[in-house]
Amino acid sequence: MSTLFVRTLRENPSDAEVPSHQLLVRAGYIRRAAPGGFTWLPLGWTVYRNVENIVRDEMNRAGFQEVHFPALLPKEPYEATNRWTEYGDNLFRLKDRRGVDYLLGPTHEEMFTLLVKDLYSSYKDLPLSIYQIQTKYRDEARPRAGLLRGREFVMKDSYSFDIDDAGLSASYEAHRAAYIRTFDRLGLPYVIVSAMSGAMGGSKSEEFLAPLEVGEDTFVRCGSCGYAANTEAVNVPVPAAVDASNVPAAHAHDTPDTPTIATLVELLNARPELARTDRAWTAADTLKNVIVMLRHPDGTREPLAIGVPGDRDVDMKRVEAQVGPAEPEAFTDDDFTKYPQLKKGYIGPGALGAANGIRYLVDPRVVNGTRWVTGANEPGRHVINLVMGRDFSADGTIEAAEVRAGDGCPQCPGSLEMARGIEIGHIFQLGRKYAEALDLTVLDQNGKQVVVTMGSYGIGVSRAVAAIAEASYDDIGLCWPREVAPADVHLVIAGKGGDDIAAKAEAIAAALEGRAVRVLIDDRSNVSPGVKFKDAELLGVPTIVVVGKGLADGVVEVRDRKSGDRRDVPVDDVVDVLVATCRG
Repeated sequence: MSTLFVRTLRENPSDAEVPSHQLLVRAGYIRRAAPGGFTWLPLGWTVYRNVENIVRDEMNRAGFQEVHFPALLPKEPYEATNRWTEYGDNLFRLKDRRGVDYLLGPTHEEMFTLLVKDLYSSYKDLPLSIYQIQTKYRDEARPRAGLLRGREFVMKDSYSFDIDDAGLSASYEAHRAAYIRTFDRLGLPYVIVSAMSGAMGGSKSEEFLAPLEVGEDTFVRCGSCGYAANTEAVNVPVPAAVDASNVPAAHAHDTPDTPTIATLVELLNARPELARTDRAWTAADTLKNVIVMLRHPDGTREPLAIGVPGDRDVDMKRVEAQVGPAEPEAFTDDDFTKYPQLKKGYIGPGALGAANGIRYLVDPRVVNGTRWVTGANEPGRHVINLVMGRDFSADGTIEAAEVRAGDGCPQCPGSLEMARGIEIGHIFQLGRKYAEALDLTVLDQNGKQVVVTMGSYGIGVSRAVAAIAEASYDDIGLCWPREVAPADVHLVIAGKGGDDIAAKAEAIAAALEGRAVRVLIDDRSNVSPGVKFKDAELLGVPTIVVVGKGLADGVVEVRDRKSGDRRDVPVDDVVDVLVATCRG
């Protein structure tokens, strides 16, 4: 510690929002270099490399082979797949001195596909799984939370290449099993959830989420059947169609002083001519029509109307997942001016749909025969008893309404619980999207050219460092799992024994290192024992050993950083005890 390039801090940095960011900076693991970019200091780089080595070890164990691509990539492959356009503002673009376009790689599907195309041409070459651990670049609009969402980050991305869908399924399961082993070794709690493929494309998709409150992902799980999904991928149980033969004809009414759905429902139930005869109206009986503007990658803009039950809000993250690569934006007053048939606050299906130039998608719960109260496309008026399939129709459905705790499980009669998590891994069955775009084919057993089918599998390596910190810290500092910690033992020289204590501590450290135990020794002479103990707690090495005044009685103190347990160990036995502890 007397020569280590580190500076610990007692106060949280002002720009750090989450515990992992605060503690990694305070403990001298990372320093901010730019918005969304960080410098790794020696302790942090050691932890990062430990994580990377575990990831690499498990990929190799599974039989996957490592390659390495440049980060500076040509434009043409990304044009062929349309992602030069689809990535929009998230892509770092640059030109060389000759004016040729390049990009900093956000992900490498195109390059992997072209590499295999360059080298392989027969079904006999497959299956193949190759991977890299590489820095990625994405121009995040709002980099935040330290290592959890940056503009520059390290990812392990691997890709499988198979002759058919059966081969893809086998490769997918091999990666899934490798991910389970990886996260188990990293000491990370995780939940595997169904997910959306998003801009990646493909069919089956699952995320590995660390269930932590600081996570940006919200997911659901069912306590009855084990179903788990990112909220963006939840499929609403679709009710059966309803017999609406006895529903009165739809009619518009004045509904003054109803600025909210709650006031509208109160008015409906208070006026006999508007009340239902079978039960009271509820917010779930109102049809809320929300307009968003879709900005497509080529710059064109398209209005989209979304109809959801009035007791729910539209979840914009769910919308974004459904409409990608387009990006949904707020519908502005200027936009309303361009579509005068839309009366803000009173929008009904009659002003929507393809015939009116506004695509109209509804929640899956809006099935034929359901009766609704909705806007009459006139200020201060609503339509009562508007029946889906009888009085209006939609251009399709969209999973856009917010998901709530207590909602029905899509797979069983149980109900859903809500939680938040950090995405630490994502696996996709890509299929043939990239192989078709880049003409990756091989000869099959019959001598026929067939398109290769692909899978894509990512682990956020640098993000995993922050996720582990989030999952393991306590109220006094970091608390690393042993396999990723910067050292096995943090040895503190304390007390007034002077050279004798220091010599014994150095001898213990040398003996431990001789038996492959990694030691960080706090040999600073100008720092008080109290500061040394605070730093040891902050840095989070799993085992803390104090060589101090107990040496006069022939013992040293051994502390377990995670549990806080302390015990005195005879100095002659301490090396054997620590070796046994570190080897578990």
